[in-house]
Amino acid sequence: MNRLGLRFLMQLCFAVAVATLCFAVPAQATVVYLVTVDTTAINGVSGNLDFQFNPGGPTSQSAFVDISSFSSTGGTLGGAPSITGNVTGALPGTVTIDNGTGFNDYFQPFTFGTSFQFQLLLDGPAIQSPNGTATSGSVFGLSLFDAAGSANFLTTDPNGFVGTVDINLDGTTTPTVFPSSVAGGPPVVTFSTPPPPGVPEPSTFTFLSSSLLALAGFAAMRRKSNN
Repeated sequence: MNRLGLRFLMQLCFAVAVATLCFAVPAQATVVYLVTVDTTAINGVSGNLDFQFNPGGPTSQSAFVDISSFSSTGGTLGGAPSITGNVTGALPGTVTIDNGTGFNDYFQPFTFGTSFQFQLLLDGPAIQSPNGTATSGSVFGLSLFDAAGSANFLTTDPNGFVGTVDINLDGTTTPTVFPSSVAGGPPVVTFSTPPPPGVPEPSTFTFLSSSLLALAGFAAMRRKSNN
């Protein structure tokens, strides 16, 4: 291979490697949880789902949550939800709740199946750029109610939550699951963190490594040809 061809291949390999690395870097600000709720113990019971997102006080920074990709095994959404505060949307579509007022609540009639699942996204200045002056964060809470909306299911938490996610003052988040009210039963909520969009597959890392190795090989060949 002549020197011009070798130089072209080196430049092409370097460009591909850099482009692969750049497009593989995911965003780091938005927080996403996959929330799974085991409702086997109340399968077939009519009740309500309750989603809240509230500031801890007047100094809490602005933030919001998106509830999306809702699905259920054996469960059925009922009539129109009851909405309080800054809430838009309706299940099974995306529901957005921000902390602009003191109490923000989405209350959805629901006949429970064996489980349900949704994606919870938390974002806003409180997560992306904590200002260091807030004295309280914000909290997302999930509760399961009976049909009358007066009694909670599957939790021993005195506030009625089966699970919460706190937005801390430094922008991090802390999920909490509460003990089940079913004797000997484990907590019914699981918060897992799915890979965010843009995280490269293992094959992408393999391709990048191969490109960089090829680049190093071409460089070695060029040094050898110059000697």
